[in-house]
Amino acid sequence: MKKKVMDLLIIMAGAFIFALAINLFVIPNELGEGGVTGITIILYYLFGWSPGIVSLVFNSFLLLIGYRFLDKRTVVYTIAAVIFHSLFLILTESWNIDSDEIMINAVFGGLFAGIGIGMIIRVGGTTAGTTILARIANKYLDWNISYALLFFDLIVAFSSYFIIGAQALMLTILMLYIGTKVMDFIIEGVNPKKAVTIISKEQNTIAEQVNLVMDRGVTVIYGRGYYSQTAQEILYIVISKQELSQLKKIVKAADKQAFITIHDVRDVFGEGFIDISK
Repeated sequence: MKKKVMDLLIIMAGAFIFALAINLFVIPNELGEGGVTGITIILYYLFGWSPGIVSLVFNSFLLLIGYRFLDKRTVVYTIAAVIFHSLFLILTESWNIDSDEIMINAVFGGLFAGIGIGMIIRVGGTTAGTTILARIANKYLDWNISYALLFFDLIVAFSSYFIIGAQALMLTILMLYIGTKVMDFIIEGVNPKKAVTIISKEQNTIAEQVNLVMDRGVTVIYGRGYYSQTAQEILYIVISKQELSQLKKIVKAADKQAFITIHDVRDVFGEGFIDISK
């Protein structure tokens, strides 16, 4: 229960920050946006309709789609995010910031949107709209959520060209890209992981040192060299980026001729990392 309450507080904060991105930076500078929010902004420019109310109506319909594809917790969190976001859009509608530099506003619009949406997604919710599509793409196609969201958002953003013009569209694309990178940072965290494969004649020494010094597990994969046809044990290790330097020192001390490949890892589940049930 304590975790659920904390998650809802984070969703509330994220919805508030996202609403500020729209009312402080996007609408005053006549920029566009992606997804349902982008559609509501277009309708605001054309007819003066409240983005908060229109967003609530549109997202309510999209939630019916999300309900079929997303788990129960995600749906509940998404309902909370939609309600809070619509509420904060209405409450902060008259807020403004003293800045006439459109480029700076686009940058901060992307920054605020990325932080807000990232906070909501990180705890398991969505802001409905194209975020639901991004979640579905992540679940069934294993797409990165941030880039899937950017893909769907760009479709809406380009459609706003006839309303906001070429310059505003280019700044909108820049804003969406910044938001995607910030969102990716918020979702993935500040501690990226690395997968390391090591081929060495001193594999036993290296594996022992990794166990003892770094307190990390090592997987031994059996292979052979194609040219030499020699059987070879390959070490596979997953560590944090900060531990990479220490691992290199261990390998260098054991075998300066070792062959090492290092790969970026997006998600790591299992003992010592993230519980896959979460």
